[in-house]
Amino acid sequence: MNSKVALVTGGSQGIGRAICRRLAAEGFLVLVASRNLEKITSVADAICADGFQAKPVQLDVQATDSFKNVIKEITTAHGGLHVLVNNAGITADNLMARIKPEAFDSVVNTNLRGAFFLSQAVLRPMMKQRWGRIINITSVVGLMGNAGQANYAASKAGLVGVTKSLAKEVGSRAITVNAVAPGYIETDMTGDLSDQVTSAFMEQVPLGRMGQPDDIAHAVAYLASEGAAYVTGQVLTVDGGLYM
Repeated sequence: MNSKVALVTGGSQGIGRAICRRLAAEGFLVLVASRNLEKITSVADAICADGFQAKPVQLDVQATDSFKNVIKEITTAHGGLHVLVNNAGITADNLMARIKPEAFDSVVNTNLRGAFFLSQAVLRPMMKQRWGRIINITSVVGLMGNAGQANYAASKAGLVGVTKSLAKEVGSRAITVNAVAPGYIETDMTGDLSDQVTSAFMEQVPLGRMGQPDDIAHAVAYLASEGAAYVTGQVLTVDGGLYM
């Protein structure tokens, strides 16, 4: 197979789905990963119906013990793995005084621990082929904080630290590691917010509108490209100017 292979976690909906579609359009064989096999199969089928390449890969980012076997199966089946997008993420919002340990652990284990150990698992094939792109989807909340999201902010800020540290470790092998920090993006999650909350957010965004999942997907496609070969250890904010 001539196509480079890209693995996208949290690929069943929202930003993850948009990333899968964009990378497929750029010529990657996209492995759409999530726990929900029905949803990722639907996403992969839709991409293939458009004439591109995609396959579902059932993956629970909290099941870190499975990562090495999953990556081995991928590289055996497809001859390599070139791009990893750590997009899977959850929230469990509450004021810090009310956050229970299990709510902290679930958010950090999904958003940070899963991305950390999945990145670790892909290093061997990427170093062997001397080419790789690891792209972590963090958040402006990890850069600026947000009331009621201390656990989420901690996980996303940690992901920035992982991005910069790993970039320094693997740059000599032609592997770049970067992060994309979305701002207020129109997804099912933000669709549940009240008009009052949405309006308050929009007052803080210089461009005066919500972002779209495709805005994030285009940024990821750039960082995954040959054109970004000299970009590493960076956090690209895609937020309409919210954080500057």
